[in-house]
Amino acid sequence: MDKILHQPLGGNEMPRFGGIATMMRLPHIQKTEEKRELDVGFVGVPLDIGTSLRSGTRFGPREIRAQSVMIRPYNMATGAAPFDSLNIADIGDVPINTFNMAEAIRIIEEAYDEILELGIIPLTLGGDHTITLPILRAIKKKHGKVGLVHIDAHADVNDHMFGEKIAHGTTFRRAVEEDLLDCDRVVQIGLRAQGYTAEDFNWSRKQGFRVVQAEECWHKSLTPLMEEVRAKVGGGPVYLSFDIDGIDPAWAPGTGTPEIGGLTTIQAMEIIRGCQGLQLVGGDLVEVSPPYDTTGNTSLLGANLLYEMLCVLPGVQHR
Repeated sequence: MDKILHQPLGGNEMPRFGGIATMMRLPHIQKTEEKRELDVGFVGVPLDIGTSLRSGTRFGPREIRAQSVMIRPYNMATGAAPFDSLNIADIGDVPINTFNMAEAIRIIEEAYDEILELGIIPLTLGGDHTITLPILRAIKKKHGKVGLVHIDAHADVNDHMFGEKIAHGTTFRRAVEEDLLDCDRVVQIGLRAQGYTAEDFNWSRKQGFRVVQAEECWHKSLTPLMEEVRAKVGGGPVYLSFDIDGIDPAWAPGTGTPEIGGLTTIQAMEIIRGCQGLQLVGGDLVEVSPPYDTTGNTSLLGANLLYEMLCVLPGVQHR
């Protein structure tokens, strides 16, 4: 018997401004026995207690879902038809503790332990960038150390922030210290602005990361860069982490720590599409802060980039 594949609710079945807000208007699956049938799950992690400037990412998952209503199932540019070959649903939000960071991190890790044990590839709606650390902890138990494609204005390798070891700016230093990453298979793209010392980016280089500062991306297509990235991070499982502040605030103003001189939306799509063929085991889109996103454009961009991630997952059929 052929497996039944979930489909997004079409615009002629329910007006796009109506219905319950799920990612791409997919079914909301909560029961464990039904989750076992899934290949991919969209997951919300509404955390913002790890932010250092502007809060509000706790509202990110809800608004990304709301702005996803126009996304249709077939990718006209790449030919990807993810809903023809994968069973995909929205599996809701992780019920984090909004008052206790350590407890929130524990809850997230345990939630992803279960998601991965069920065989689901998680695509995560953030939430601030702190959430990637417990996700990577869970992924190591399932897949071992992973390569990483990390798009961001910031390296997120601080040793501490106000004395705290876990916050949105310490994520990837902790990931290195905890041996979660295959450091020779890590690329950081879009880093820019000012720092306190050269170590803000050089620490990453010393670990073996390929650091692509934003200036290296200006005025050009990133398709050639992604050939280098695939060669660098291929050969094993890879995680894709996309901080929306990697995009210039002209296109993505709704974020907590905006930096000028960033990537364009077109370059963002080139990066994600350039991950086609990698052994992706999960991805996230973080740091969307709806209170600073008065037009909804940042959340709209986030929703579309998550769709592009879906389209490059292993097993996606292309027409």
